[in-house]
Amino acid sequence: MAWVWRFEKADGTETAPPVEPEEFTTQGDAESWMGEEWRALLDGGVDQVRLLEDGREVYAAPMSLHDAAEAG
Repeated sequence: MAWVWRFEKADGTETAPPVEPEEFTTQGDAESWMGEEWRALLDGGVDQVRLLEDGREVYAAPMSLHDAAEAG
């Protein structure tokens, strides 16, 4: 089982992340990594992310990094 992030622009097109992504063995590890790296991703041009488990999208919609910045 592999957990990976997909990095996107606001229109949903995939973009290369400014931080080297990893492949994670648990959802918690993937989410912890995002909690540490979201600001660098946003500053590097990533607008939203999707978490995938073996190619299946985990959340119902992409997570906006702009929402995270506004929250604090």
